[in-house]
Amino acid sequence: MTRSHDTRRRAFLLRACALGATGAAAPLALNLAALGAAAAQSAPPSYKALVCVFLYGGNDPYNTVVPFDAAAYRAYAAARGDIALPRDALRATALRGKTPAAGGAQFALAPALAPLAPLYEDGRMAVVLNVGPLMAPTTKADYIGARVPLPPKLFSHNDQQSYWQALAPEGAASGWGGRLTDLFAGANAQRTFTGITAGGSTVLLAGRKVAGYRVGINGSTPIELLYRDMYGSSACTALLRELITQPREHLMERELSRIAGQSINADTQLRAALADVAVPGDFNSPLAQQLKIVARIIGARQALGARRQVFFVSQNGYDNHTGLNDTHPALLRELGQSLAVFQQALSALGVADQVTTFTASEFGRTLGSNGNGSDHGWGSHHLVLGGAVNGGRYYGTHPEIALDGPGFVDNGRLLPTLAVDQLGASLGAWFGAGRDELELVFPNLKRFDADALGILPTV
Repeated sequence: MTRSHDTRRRAFLLRACALGATGAAAPLALNLAALGAAAAQSAPPSYKALVCVFLYGGNDPYNTVVPFDAAAYRAYAAARGDIALPRDALRATALRGKTPAAGGAQFALAPALAPLAPLYEDGRMAVVLNVGPLMAPTTKADYIGARVPLPPKLFSHNDQQSYWQALAPEGAASGWGGRLTDLFAGANAQRTFTGITAGGSTVLLAGRKVAGYRVGINGSTPIELLYRDMYGSSACTALLRELITQPREHLMERELSRIAGQSINADTQLRAALADVAVPGDFNSPLAQQLKIVARIIGARQALGARRQVFFVSQNGYDNHTGLNDTHPALLRELGQSLAVFQQALSALGVADQVTTFTASEFGRTLGSNGNGSDHGWGSHHLVLGGAVNGGRYYGTHPEIALDGPGFVDNGRLLPTLAVDQLGASLGAWFGAGRDELELVFPNLKRFDADALGILPTV
């Protein structure tokens, strides 16, 4: 960073601090506005993107990343009973990597995730152990005695989806991905294309200044009537465009017209940018199709004038209270194949080092079986992929496997030892956010060890 950039950045940081100098914190939007201007001025010219793959329903971590060393596997099998994966089936996907987990623990990927094992062994994928929503470091005694604040309505799908994505209760106005886009939108020629979802509506990409832009698997979703002559009349089509975009007196009507005009312009720009962009690979599943359009948009980054982007894709079906081993392997097979072909496409585009992909889910599931499935849990294991990832390693720690042990609550719910804030801040630091910016984006970060986890290099 040059001295002039450093000086301007410091000035903006001082301005942000001054907004709350009387003791009452300034509105988050004002702080982000000041810090965002600094980030935009100091953002490097190279491109970077984050891609969130959200697994809706609460992914079962223990049949995704499976304890494999002999002692841990015995404890796992005893706790899981009928839903435990056979150890012999795990030998081909046992993770060796560069370093073992803490205490020499070994893990294997579920057999259905076999396409991802080479990425781990090559150092392009990391496993994050036992991460989940936390407001403060929490022990089992803290949880039982209600001695620390806890995320609201633990084990509830909607509430924990919101907390993972926004670090706030359901109904939150902004998500942490959106707050990152607030910081970096100024580095892009078009703010509209800073946060993009191909996986449906999400609070993750809702910013205070920048809204998430929604696309389908083929690109933008146009207003179809504007692309043909209504009733055979081009004049009629022109009148429709004028009707839905003309300025209005009423505040809500004016905002609707503004959004309609912005959508029409964005559709035109994205169509043109994607016209000649193709990506290699067999994207043959619903999740893969979402990742394909993400790859195409990344391929169009120069035409769109994008230097920083956050993407969201999703996969449904992980609420496996029953029939876990009938349903879960097919979900993971789609996930593994989709992520592998996406990484291949990024390599073909020459941006594998500039895109980091990570999985997320509202919660993990119980270690113990409920009969032939698992119930809502808390902590979980997740994957981080990309050429910049310090992979072939585990991040975080795993407790001794015991249903009633100190690492579990409520008979088998994994108690997180890493907060979503810490994982998000590690991603955000690689993205280019500074320490002060990260503490605004991740509100609980100051209660944790805020040093980057080491998954990715920081700027």
